[in-house]
Order: sequence, then C-alpha cells, then structure tokens
Amino acid sequence: MLAHHVLFWLKADTTDEQKVAFRKSLETLNGVESVKTLHIGTPAPIERAVVDTTYTFSLSIFFEDLAGHDVYQVHPCTLPF
Repeated sequence: MLAHHVLFWLKADTTDEQKVAFRKSLETLNGVESVKTLHIGTPAPIERAVVDTTYTFSLSIFFEDLAGHDVYQVHPCTLPF
C-alpha cells in the first residue's frame, strides 16, 4: 500500500463557492482507476504548537503500489492539479 498526501493552501480571498468547486474537483480524482481510497479533509480545530491548521484542504490517496501512483500522476483527471 502507498499513501500520497497533499495539503492545499488556497488564497485568503477564496470564496466559499470557490472552495466548494475546488473540493468537487478533488473528488473527481476518485475516478482514477488505481485509486483505492481517497479522503478529503479540512483542519481540525486543534490548538497545539505541533499541529499545522493553516491549510485549506488535505487530500489523502491510497494506492495498491507505486505503479498505481504512477498511473495517477499522468491520468487525465489529474491535469487540473
């Protein structure tokens, strides 16, 4: 199993509608045939010095192996990213 984790920091003036559209675009990555599990999240309201809560979205994708990740990297669904 291989995990791929990406954090996104959207600009401060990004509207709620733009955030919804961005999240929906991330959800399309579930259409990549080699994606086994996909999770999109936002920061939890945790106040600890070791926890970064400044990002807008977190994307975690799990693949069976590195070959599955390689398929994802060049898949047409990933082109907007």
